[in-house]
Amino acid sequence: MNRTDRLYAIVEDLRAISPRCRSARDLARRFEVSSRTIERDIAALQQAGVPVYAEVGRKGGYALDKSMSLPPLNFTPAEAVAVAIALNGADRQPFADDARSALRKLVAAMPGHEGDRARQLAGRVQIMTSDTPERPGDGLVTRVVEEAVLQGVVLEIEYADAEGTLTARQVEPGMFVGGRTGSWYLVGWCRLREAVRVFRLDRIMAAALTRQRAPARPLETFESDLSDMIVRHPALD
Repeated sequence: MNRTDRLYAIVEDLRAISPRCRSARDLARRFEVSSRTIERDIAALQQAGVPVYAEVGRKGGYALDKSMSLPPLNFTPAEAVAVAIALNGADRQPFADDARSALRKLVAAMPGHEGDRARQLAGRVQIMTSDTPERPGDGLVTRVVEEAVLQGVVLEIEYADAEGTLTARQVEPGMFVGGRTGSWYLVGWCRLREAVRVFRLDRIMAAALTRQRAPARPLETFESDLSDMIVRHPALD
């Protein structure tokens, strides 16, 4: 892990356990560096304006300002494992990195004994994995598509149809759609076809962001092309 990644990971770790603190020794063990290196990292974060402060005492250490973190979340071990099961196969869906990050934060925020119980319970659950190998670069392509949706910019892709024929497209991203079989799709306005089209993510061979802002189109524009599908939005409450 390079230093930039480690600095980011330290902040995320402290954010996950806030308002509790983590000692330099614990951080050093977690990131496989010396305590002195951790102290230099903390100093660099503080100089950059990150609100990390030191708590003195036998149980002291480094903590992140409470205003930068969520209040403690009272997840039960069963709830934590249920989330982990729901995220199974996240590597092949949008926002996979964010899903893994959310799960790590969830477990890290649990009291120590509850986290241990969650890990023990997870050991009693086995999930059969797909024998379909993931193409090299699949994750990178999906992350580029995610960014296009988040930023609202035109996407340039190379897309393979069912027969494997490649075409270059410029797509104005609209929404993600999850299929019943586990496949994920990008619904967008295809400038080549001048119409809404549905692109299966694992058939996007390459993707690149452009600097062109995608025209604002109502979501109904994209949903109208899904009339033969049963769709629903993910519930956040």
